[in-house]
Amino acid sequence: MSAERAVMMAHGPLHGLLVADFSRILAGPYATMLLADLGAQVIKVEGPGGDDTRTWMPPVRDGVSTYYLGINRNKRSISLDLKDPADREVAIALAARADIMIENFKPGGLSRFGLDFASVSAINSKIIYASISGFGSGAGSDLPGYDLMVQAISGLMSLTGDPDGPPYRAGISVFDVMAGMHATIGILSALHHRAATGRGQHVEVNLLSSALSGLVNHSSGYVAGGTVPFRMGNAHPSLFPYEPLPTADGELIVIAGNDGQFRKLCQVLDLPDLPTDPRFSRNQDRTANREELRPILVERLAKRGKDEWFRDLIAAGVPCAPINTIDGGVAFASSLGLKPVISSGGVPGVRNPITFSETPATYELPPPGLDEHGEEIRAWLLRRN
Repeated sequence: MSAERAVMMAHGPLHGLLVADFSRILAGPYATMLLADLGAQVIKVEGPGGDDTRTWMPPVRDGVSTYYLGINRNKRSISLDLKDPADREVAIALAARADIMIENFKPGGLSRFGLDFASVSAINSKIIYASISGFGSGAGSDLPGYDLMVQAISGLMSLTGDPDGPPYRAGISVFDVMAGMHATIGILSALHHRAATGRGQHVEVNLLSSALSGLVNHSSGYVAGGTVPFRMGNAHPSLFPYEPLPTADGELIVIAGNDGQFRKLCQVLDLPDLPTDPRFSRNQDRTANREELRPILVERLAKRGKDEWFRDLIAAGVPCAPINTIDGGVAFASSLGLKPVISSGGVPGVRNPITFSETPATYELPPPGLDEHGEEIRAWLLRRN
């Protein structure tokens, strides 16, 4: 497939934009996949050894890491050794043509190749140049940018786990994903500014800042209220019930986010006196007296299974949910008609979460093999030069 044809195939809201993707691992590739799903043409630039996630396995599909497959659809790959003068010229030519460039090298790492923001913007004044790092381009620029480091340093791990147990990491690289989304928001905002002014700019995102923003009520509790939160297991510091509670055959997340929901919960559980009990009548009372309220709820929930309670509580307007494994989550989304699984060139993936009424996401290309499109991309750049 020619580069021009690949551009014409995309008809999403970002159709016509060219993204030079110099990122690897997770945050950058996740951001560029979101852009690609929405119609941008993404050229994935990889070193001779390829993106690290190509080797992160198991699990695998047809010998390819599913980690890599999950964040690299709708892209085309070219392998460039930036230490090689000829390859470096190709990289610079791509940056000169691109609308957007994304990189997550160590801050300043691309300057020796003439691919830093100052160098690229000198030859392409309209470039939206996005840099993703672990700790910013200032005093933290020498720190390696691993999500697990940020989970530790930001304070997230101090909140995750049982009160008397060790701290735990989140089950995914949550701040890599969050930084990828913040980078995408920044890029789209800069594109809007460029449409008004004709000028590009440098967009910088770092995982630690994304983490502190994403800690929301906990970081606000400290900076605005002087309160340092602590691990509470699955409990919520400001609400009760807002946690898993055991039923006859497994745990069920039960949420009473306000007094009305608590009254409905008590109606379904046949506990009519609890909402007027002064220990439990208001949210702050329930939170203060959670150790007295929890066994009352648990005793009643133990009489039936989680799926029965889920059905009846949801029908009554009480938020709740069984705790599924991933297969159960995909199945539940399917049962709601959300169609969570798509195919990009025969490779299953998870649907882009954004729905558009006029310009839907498309899934034209499978995740590329290393340098799969290198020859045609080089030829395309030479023709355009």
